Amino acid sequence: MAPGLPGGQTGTSRAALRRTRGGRSADERRATRQQRSLPLVEAFQPWLRQKLSLISQKTKLAEAIRYALSRWAGLRLFLEDGRIEIDNNAVERAIRPLALNRKNALFAGSDGGAEHWAVIASLIETCKLLGTEPHNYLADVITRIVNGHPQIRLDDLMPWAYPAMPQRQAVA
Repeated sequence: MAPGLPGGQTGTSRAALRRTRGGRSADERRATRQQRSLPLVEAFQPWLRQKLSLISQKTKLAEAIRYALSRWAGLRLFLEDGRIEIDNNAVERAIRPLALNRKNALFAGSDGGAEHWAVIASLIETCKLLGTEPHNYLADVITRIVNGHPQIRLDDLMPWAYPAMPQRQAVA
């Protein structure tokens, strides 16, 4: 048991939990999380509250603990929905090329132009993450909007509402 961590978890066992997620269905991931992660999360909140009561409320650590506790419902979402990742590593990797290219936004002409550029870039990277072809997605969405797609059904236009591209075979 590692001292100081709720449930005596070690960094190695948490890493092992994260490695088990690949290649499993959302239902399987949810079941595993309910069995293995739920007890850790349930022990973590009281542990945080206890530690918060022991430290000065003006410290950065107290601020960080209060921040985590104020977002507790969001943290727990991954326990109930196997589609939700516990971390955003995949997103971070996907947007790295955009971060390297962010100076392009400086030449957008205005703050509004930079915001539009960011929205389009986010949609394109989300498509890539989901396996949806970005060009076809954007062309279809723009066509639907021009043809009067109802605003009340905007969810139908999100990248996750589109089918993923079929897997292509490598050509030698």
